[in-house]
Amino acid sequence: MGLLTAALVGTGAVGAVVGAPFVLAGIGFTSVGVAAGSYAAGMMSAAAVANGGAVAAGSTVAVLQAAGAAGLPAAASAGAAGVGAAVGWLAAILI
Repeated sequence: MGLLTAALVGTGAVGAVVGAPFVLAGIGFTSVGVAAGSYAAGMMSAAAVANGGAVAAGSTVAVLQAAGAAGLPAAASAGAAGVGAAVGWLAAILI
């Protein structure tokens, strides 16, 4: 692995872990709940309609809101780092 590739992989991994909370907040999964009128609110509404008025525990909406409220657990941080590293690696290949 070349130096540029290693740098892009590392930058991608760190960037994804650091950026994930900002992305969650940006789409409406905040520390105080789902932001009114946001993309997250639309997701929550659709999930509630599909489940007869409630959002199911363990659903995508519930997991994303938990992450938005409390931060990413270690496993999710590792997953985000892996995705970021893969993106960095692909960027290195394309350069």
